[in-house]
Amino acid sequence: MPLELPHTPGCLVCGPANARGLRLKLYVDPTGGIVETRYIPATEHIGFEGIVHGGAIATVLDEAMVWAASWHGKRFCVCGEMNVRFRQSAKIGVPLVCHARVDSSRSRLIVTSAEAMDESGTIIAAATGKYVPLPSAESKAFVATFIRDPATEAAAELMRSQG
Repeated sequence: MPLELPHTPGCLVCGPANARGLRLKLYVDPTGGIVETRYIPATEHIGFEGIVHGGAIATVLDEAMVWAASWHGKRFCVCGEMNVRFRQSAKIGVPLVCHARVDSSRSRLIVTSAEAMDESGTIIAAATGKYVPLPSAESKAFVATFIRDPATEAAAELMRSQG
């Protein structure tokens, strides 16, 4: 059963206190480490009229991949490199489901991949990323900013207990 991942107040993607943020919920399969989120692009996310800005999609893919990397190592990571290939235009109001996974892992670098698909399963964008784990003290400081929420507490506790 997937676990809802914790939030920090001001995060652009998941922060409930960020009035201009996306306020997405992300989930992780605790055994397989696959991270999933659902994103419904809004009018304010356009590039050209009616088409979602690629940067908005890339931001959501980055969030899913950083969580996949962070969950894998139970230590928060930062993005060192990210590549996105856009295959189709995304339309405003059409839901996208994003999945991210870890492809390989070393002590100082975690390689991930992700895709954003429409509800028919058509891949809109695919991404790869290289994530660098934070030093333990920095990771713990970040984890300390998690919002206390019963819906995310199981995943937050697993992150707090390690790293």
